[in-house]
Amino acid sequence: MTLDRFRPYVAGLIDPPVRLSVRLGLTPNFFSVAALLAAFAAGYAFYLGWIAAAVLLVAGNAVFDALDGALARELKIASLRGDFIDHVSDRYADIVIIVGIFAGGAASWQIGVFALTGVLMSSYMGTQAQALGVGRYYGGILGRADRLVLLIIAGVLDLVVGSPVFGLPYLGWLLVIFGVLGHYTALQRILYVWKRI
Repeated sequence: MTLDRFRPYVAGLIDPPVRLSVRLGLTPNFFSVAALLAAFAAGYAFYLGWIAAAVLLVAGNAVFDALDGALARELKIASLRGDFIDHVSDRYADIVIIVGIFAGGAASWQIGVFALTGVLMSSYMGTQAQALGVGRYYGGILGRADRLVLLIIAGVLDLVVGSPVFGLPYLGWLLVIFGVLGHYTALQRILYVWKRI
């Protein structure tokens, strides 16, 4: 299910904005900061119940997050510091968006914590593979790209359909999915790393 495996195939879509960014003199750090600000704004918008704004901001976070790495590679300035900043900002983005959703009332705090721990553990296991020398591992059923796409879809469904399903809005059910599939992805990555160390 993970969309990360399709990164090489969609690279062409990001080339025009990368070339424009080079001409404008923008830096990868500009997009890293923009991605993080968009995530914080999205989390706050979810908290306030401004779903349409939150969906647009999540989309902005996804675009900016893709541009920072692509621009660094284009300018041949990709570095360990840049990779570190990217991972840190991605985790903060995950936290503020998920907290915004359940703090805004889409789900109970218990469901929110379940989702948050699933997402953080799956991401942690991906970077832990790198730390142990196995290499950064994006495998498993639910990657970050998947989560961003699902956030947009669930937000749109809440806007268009509106009525809760068994007492939860679509964003609430999405947190349940993040919890279940996040922990399952973490387990998949644990097994992958274990076999290679």
